[in-house]
Amino acid sequence: MTMTEQPVETAGEDTACCARHDSHGPGPGAEVPETARERVNRRWNEILQETRVTQTGVQILFGFLLSVAFTPLFRELETFDRVVYVITVVLGAAATGSLIAPVSIHRFLSGQRMKDEVVEAAGRLMMCGMVLLALTIGCTLLLILRVVVPGVLAEILVGAVMLWFGLCWYVLPLRLRRRAARRSGADDAQRT
Repeated sequence: MTMTEQPVETAGEDTACCARHDSHGPGPGAEVPETARERVNRRWNEILQETRVTQTGVQILFGFLLSVAFTPLFRELETFDRVVYVITVVLGAAATGSLIAPVSIHRFLSGQRMKDEVVEAAGRLMMCGMVLLALTIGCTLLLILRVVVPGVLAEILVGAVMLWFGLCWYVLPLRLRRRAARRSGADDAQRT
């Protein structure tokens, strides 16, 4: 039985849950422990918020990309730039699909008592969508900068931006996670 298949909590359990959130709980700065159901609900709400933010950005970018093919300048692009454009549009479509997929999954599985599985799949799709979005942005920059900036400077600028994305979107969160794990391990060692 998964955590979302558990029977509805009784009034006594509900009171115990609420007691954790009143003024008699842990002191300032301490995290309030959450039940498995509270955790999966919190994670789902976080994914929904993240989806709202990324969907808007990827849809605007994708709309821009689709309109580029209908501009007079597009006909003057070299073969390499047209290939970059096609790759960019495909990446943008894939990013859109990945970032909207959690909504579809939820719609199909709503009421099936599978929230923990839905949250896990949605989290993975969001990570995949973020990688695809970063690649779409990088290719879009390459396409634009190759038209605007002469020479190899366009590729250097795109490489710098992609490095920045990698640092902000992946390296920093992983570093923070590792630091928190070390701190948690040190706290556990002090308690024993």
